[in-house]
Amino acid sequence: MASPQVRHGALQATFNGVEIGYDGTAVHHFRGIKYASIPGRFERAQPVTSFQGRDVDSTRYGPRCPQVDIDVRHLLRIPEEYLIEEEPEDEFECLTVDITCPPASTHKGNLPVLVWIHGGSQIMTFCSAASGICDPTRLIADSIKAGKPIVFVSINYRLNIFSFGDGGEKNLAIKDQQLGLDWVRKNIAAFGGNPDNLTLSGESAGAIYVHAHLITGPPVKRAVLASGSLYLSSPLPVERGNGLIKALEAKVQQAGHSSLKEASVPSLLQALKESNVNTMWIQEDEELRGWETRLEQVDEIMIGDTEYESVIWRNGIETFDGETIAAAFEQDTKWGTKLRKLYQVVPDRPTVCKLGALDLVNDARYTLPVELIANKLSAAGKRVFKYVVDQPNPWQASSRSHHAVDLLFLFGGVDLSFNPAADAVGKEMRSRWIQFVAGDQPWPAERRFAYGPVGECKEISEGQFAARRRVQHLQVLKEAGIGVYLPIVFALTAGKISLLN
Repeated sequence: MASPQVRHGALQATFNGVEIGYDGTAVHHFRGIKYASIPGRFERAQPVTSFQGRDVDSTRYGPRCPQVDIDVRHLLRIPEEYLIEEEPEDEFECLTVDITCPPASTHKGNLPVLVWIHGGSQIMTFCSAASGICDPTRLIADSIKAGKPIVFVSINYRLNIFSFGDGGEKNLAIKDQQLGLDWVRKNIAAFGGNPDNLTLSGESAGAIYVHAHLITGPPVKRAVLASGSLYLSSPLPVERGNGLIKALEAKVQQAGHSSLKEASVPSLLQALKESNVNTMWIQEDEELRGWETRLEQVDEIMIGDTEYESVIWRNGIETFDGETIAAAFEQDTKWGTKLRKLYQVVPDRPTVCKLGALDLVNDARYTLPVELIANKLSAAGKRVFKYVVDQPNPWQASSRSHHAVDLLFLFGGVDLSFNPAADAVGKEMRSRWIQFVAGDQPWPAERRFAYGPVGECKEISEGQFAARRRVQHLQVLKEAGIGVYLPIVFALTAGKISLLN
């Protein structure tokens, strides 16, 4: 079997990929294609515009950005014997795209393009294709079999301190992604994609970045915000970033380095580890000023959450006693007591307090933002498709439908056939995403779609939605306003997040 090959005139390159079959359907992969070069640490990347007539080996994934090692199997409850090969890392060679597409012989080109930005708390690569968990082979195979072939592009970008910088250039991850998106628009046609028909998508931190791109433009045709938005991690003052930079700089100086810029990669990662940096954030800048009231530049959007998003703060909030949790609510004299009682936070009931705190975080960070963004876009005449994911973890149902479990269903990278209900949800989710990316209506816009529980996927009414989420609580939070509930959430969650819950 001949390896797939794409000759690209504008880039002066011949890309040599790999063909993988899934259930009798051939899928082509072109991996590790460099879209930008990093001239120096903490410097803005420059686009790669030519490969100078070379043959480019696109059979292997490129290196990821250096990061503190986190076992992604942990949160997802993937069995310990599931093998994840060690992924190479390189801070200067990590700006690559991975393209998965139907064979050129099976279509006439001009296909819809799904662009994926991975999550990972803005510090690590959570569930890459290289890990197998978010391998898009099955998604593309399903699109071919459905007669709606699409092209999938994953953008790799800088993470943690390599993105955050040392006080000069800020938000390098967003700038990297902008270059990646520009690369897709200019070059994806050679791989069969339509550069004017992009769906920009991401989960968790990836969805945060997608939301940022929708605010700053240029416009895209469609977007998917899965379990995340700027409400989950809003831009924070530069002063807060400077505090983190100083703390990390002190760590590397103790190790004998003069600055973050001069420190070795192992020293930087050790500083992150010793400082317990388990998440990072977008820093405030002019481009994102007033993001809450600005309209997202997109024609239609698919947006939703899982039932138990706040699990990633569970272990952290477990360290609080009831009195500490109750005190966080009493910061606001007008609304504090009402919210405390609404979420069943009673100081001498520590277990109830912890559960109530997690419920508040879930509602404020995930469920309410779905409504706020959806309502704003609907009022502007955009098409909005809302969903909920309520199917529990395939291996451990007691873990519920937790944050990031939808990745298992969407990609089907890990075999779920042992759990027919979960497998059915995966097939349905891929089908609905494919319809959306192809420009079809995945379900009527006036309805919501529910994935699970018990393997059942269906449209639900607003009354049925109210039986699955705390709708009355959302109304109170909306009335109180973000200026009231966000300080409470900050007090409960600062430094408490972990992907090892």
